Parts: sequence; C-alpha cells; structure tokens
Amino acid sequence: MNFEESVKQLRTDDGFFSTTIPIYISRAPGRLDLMGGNDDYTGGLVFESTIREATYAAAQLRNDNIVELKNKSASDAGWQGDMIINLDELSDEETVRKIVNKSSSVRWTAYVLGNIFYLQKKYPERITSGIKIYIDSTVPLNRGVSSSAAVEVAVMKAAAAAYGIDLSGVELALACQWVENAICESACGIMDQAAVVTGKEGFIMPLVCQPCNVEPLIKLPEELKIWGIDSGVSHQVSGIEYEAARASAFMGYKIICDAEKISVTLDTTSDIHRYTDSVWNGYLANLSRSHFYEKYERLLPMKSDSSTYLENHKIHVDPFTPLRENVVYNILANTKYAVEENHRVQLFSELSRGAAITSSRRAFMLMGELMYQSHYAYTECGLGSKATDLLVKLCKKEGIENGIYGAKITGGGAGGTVAILADKDVGKTIEKIMKLYADAKMGQPYLFEGSSNGADSYGVVTIK
Repeated sequence: MNFEESVKQLRTDDGFFSTTIPIYISRAPGRLDLMGGNDDYTGGLVFESTIREATYAAAQLRNDNIVELKNKSASDAGWQGDMIINLDELSDEETVRKIVNKSSSVRWTAYVLGNIFYLQKKYPERITSGIKIYIDSTVPLNRGVSSSAAVEVAVMKAAAAAYGIDLSGVELALACQWVENAICESACGIMDQAAVVTGKEGFIMPLVCQPCNVEPLIKLPEELKIWGIDSGVSHQVSGIEYEAARASAFMGYKIICDAEKISVTLDTTSDIHRYTDSVWNGYLANLSRSHFYEKYERLLPMKSDSSTYLENHKIHVDPFTPLRENVVYNILANTKYAVEENHRVQLFSELSRGAAITSSRRAFMLMGELMYQSHYAYTECGLGSKATDLLVKLCKKEGIENGIYGAKITGGGAGGTVAILADKDVGKTIEKIMKLYADAKMGQPYLFEGSSNGADSYGVVTIK
C-alpha cells in the first residue's frame, strides 16, 4: 500500500491533516519467530526475522490539547477507528487503562494512547500540545506475528519525531514494551519490539533478552528461505494459556531460588520492574542445561495450583502475571522449557553463523531438528494447538527430500503462525502444504513470504 499517498490525500483544507504543519511517518513490520519464542521473559536468546507486512503511522502536532486518532485497519475490522480525547485525560496509568478498556471496539487504542501517555510521562517538557495520528496496517491481527508491537513501534517513533524526540534502538523497544506491559496489560517480553525496531531485510536478528542485547545480524545461506503459514487460529499474548505458561516459569524459578536459599528481590531501577537475584540475575536462561538436570529437574513439581505454591513460597516473582484460582500451572515443563530452549537457540544461532560462511546440508538438517524439538516443547508447556500441530506434521511429512528442514509454532503459541525453514525454491511444496491444511478445514491459511526493514532502517519520513 502507498501510505504516503494516503496521507497526502488526508491533507487538505478541511481534511484530517493540516496543510501547514509537518507530518512524520514511520513504518514497523511484523516479525516471524524462527526460534526462541517464550524464552524472552526468562532472559533467553531469541532468533527473529521481520516480515513484509507492516504497520504505518503518521503523526502531526495540533495547536490545541486534543489527541485525535484515525485507524483505517481498526475501522476495516469493524471497530471504532476514530477517537478524540483531551491530552489532560491521560493523567495516570489507571485512568488510561480505564479509557482504553471502555469497550472492545476501542481496545486497540491502548497501543496508541499508551504511547502518548509514556511520552508525556517521560518527556513532559516536550509534550505541550495535542497530536493527530493516522494508522494503517497489513499485519494480520492475533496471528503470532506481532501485530501489537508493529502498531506500538510505528506510532511511538512517528509521535516522538513529531514532538522532537529521537527514539530508536533498544530505547525505543523498551519504551514500547513498557506500554504493552503496563497499559495494554499483556505480559510480553522484549523480543517482538526489538525485532520490529532493529530487523533488516534478508537478515535474522539474534537477541539476548537480558534485558535487550542485540547481537550482530545473521544472513541466512543463499539456499535457504524462511516461510510462515498462518493457521487462521487466533493467538493472543493476553490469553490465559500464555499467561499461565509464563507464570509457571517464574514459579519454578522461585522454587529453585528457595531451595538454594537465594534471596529474590524486586528491582525497580528501570521502567520495567523485575525480580532478580545474586546468582542468575533473575534469568532462568542463565541456568545451564546440565546443572538443571543435575540439581533441579527432580526438585520441581510437575503441576501446582496457586494456593499450594503461595503457601510454600510466599510471593509470585513476576510483576506482570497474576496467580489465579482454578488454574493448573505446569511448573516443571515451563521451567525446563526456559532452560532447554535457550540452549536450543544458541545451537541454532551458531549453526546459522557457520552455514552462512560454508553451506552445509547437515547444518540445515540439525537446525530443522532443533525447530521440531522446540515445537513439541510448546505442547508440554500447554501452548500447543491442533491447527499448528497439523501444519508442522505436514511439513515433516514432505521432509528434507522435498527441501523442508524444520517447522515450529511461533511466538506465544496456542495458535497463530508456523515458521518453516526450507530451500528457497520450494514454493510448490509450500502451496501443497497450504492446500492440504485448508482441506482439513481447521482454518484459512495465509502465507508470509520475504522480509523487510525494521523501523530504525526505515527511519522517519517528513512531509513538510
């Protein structure tokens, strides 16, 4: 879509945008989680790619105190796409959350008004007037390709530029993560925001989430390509499955710390509060796989309810997930996943770096096997899905002889998209997999093919 032309059409004497004030445009793509989904909040290494689909945002300052929003994608989805609010109403976190939760039709505004509130809180001397924001997107919603992070980053970067604030890199990613955690009340880690900010077309981004250490980008071997098939089954980071899986990992972490008599304390030095300790710095990923097997695997309960856990361990050490009654927490599986997935991603990353220099079919096969292992671990964590299981099964059936090396569910799981590592010329095989899946009538598949530059590489386009 030609977003700039759409913006110019809205810039008339009686249009949405004024003809006399500059407009700032930003773009943020969705992301495809190749490896590492769900180990970002436990400090693991993740391996992310951008997709071609993206969200665009245009921002223009007003001469009054009004915040005016126009979201074409929201209107197309049947929601309330236009909204007007006074800047003074965004006074504190609780008030902002009440505004964005008035109805499901305006829920999307959490990702936008949350940004404005963050900028006002962080840069009060800069936010002296209202703003107009226009949004349009091609990133499918609730499909595990981070539509929320794309909105947050595009809007945050454009709005910040309009107010004369330069936000980029890790600072931009962390700002948007805070909005999703605090205002949208979704307990996401940092990988989505970091990927859509720093990603580049044709490259994979390794990121150590402690809290956000981006490693040098990796270019996949020329023979390979990353494909994504959307299962048509919705996934939500705010869903109970994801919330319970995340909470379970932190419960396991606290049980291990208690067993070792290691004190766990709340660190409030950054915008995003977290619990930490003197040995693993609060990250399960810093616990080696062999050490976990040696000392802690047999120590952890397979399952627990919240009452039993709190009776023995007093506090829940994740500020962003509640412990709920009548929820069974898979403590062993999710704690084990955090340790094992970090190890798998490290192996995947090193195999990728080596294969980028010297192509090796054996390396491709090993990378694919790591993806399959990761996929089946999701089911143990309670994040599996019949739809994505079928897609992975179809990929595995086509196999290496047809150029398919590996496949896995992405992001938060429980539906969404499957990432596929394959030869670049397997388009007909991918079409066959999609047809077989469509014939099973579990959902309507959608193909993600190719990548694009992240928000920082796109930069900010100014229309004066």
